[in-house]
Amino acid sequence: MKNVLVTGGCGFIGSNFVKYLISCRNYFPVILDKLTYAGNITNLNQADKNKYALIKGDICDKELVNDLFIKYKFKGVFNFAAESHVDRSIDGPREFMQTNIFGTFNLLESSRHYFKNINHDFKFIHVSTDEVYGDLGEGGFFKETDPYKPNSPYSASKAASDHLSKAWGRTYGLPIVITNCSNNYGPFQFPEKLIPLIIQNALLKKKLPIYGSGKQIRDWIYVEDHVRALKTISVKGKIGESYNIGGSSELKNIDVVKKICIYLDRIRPIKNFTYTSLISHVKDRPAHDFRYSINNKKIFKNLKWKPLIKFDDGLENTISWYLKNQNWCKMILHKKYKLQRLGILKDEKK
Repeated sequence: MKNVLVTGGCGFIGSNFVKYLISCRNYFPVILDKLTYAGNITNLNQADKNKYALIKGDICDKELVNDLFIKYKFKGVFNFAAESHVDRSIDGPREFMQTNIFGTFNLLESSRHYFKNINHDFKFIHVSTDEVYGDLGEGGFFKETDPYKPNSPYSASKAASDHLSKAWGRTYGLPIVITNCSNNYGPFQFPEKLIPLIIQNALLKKKLPIYGSGKQIRDWIYVEDHVRALKTISVKGKIGESYNIGGSSELKNIDVVKKICIYLDRIRPIKNFTYTSLISHVKDRPAHDFRYSINNKKIFKNLKWKPLIKFDDGLENTISWYLKNQNWCKMILHKKYKLQRLGILKDEKK
């Protein structure tokens, strides 16, 4: 049994990854999660509690992280822990710098000393985003060799963490692999992100906010495809390399919203009403990137991975999950978030 550290394992992608890793049988995930607004223990309710360990804590806590390395003798680290919403990074960038940059530094340092002095059979998987590449025009795709051009506090903090990871690999010989993934969607996603936000607002007959024209384009990937890719990379990925992960599903934001409305009209019809009537164009996000699109050729060719879930199928699965799990949604919305607009350049109070 391989003990692996999964930071941020109670978040959206992290919890889906933990459950997938448990299904692989020969892994024992040790989850370190601060359990902030987007981290929920209930995300792991379907997992056997005897098959993972959960520690509430901060990746910035050097002593705690070091103690976990000594106690569990990890074979690897999967670093999901991050503040991840662009709008929140606009409202308050400080936490993004602390967790995404200093937290990653802390993990790298603990990993470096552990790898050097205790266990040489070890790999560090740093999970990142395609947003570090910046903005694409109408054509082209992000490649692993493209320069970084982040445009938001969030993407800048993730770019910094990527550069730290590369530097620790090059300077100290730490066995690191970096992944940069496109927009995820699926069960357990916190409802500040586009797809779950639109689903929840539609069910409540609230306005469906579309930033600007809604013509911004994203490459969507179902979360199960992403976690499969991460497992594949952890086994087959080459040390020191980066791998782009995408769903090969480019769509305009407005078209995603319309697809959700059309599906709800079909399965939750309301007489003399269509969900598209709730669509409302609002002021755009500051420095909103126009288009993201991933070139998947490297992971396709070298690791034989490809996405399996078509966007429409994944979207229907996602909508169905949220409809069946309204108690989870109500708990989240009651305690932590009220579906309000974020990222409108509020002055920080601190």
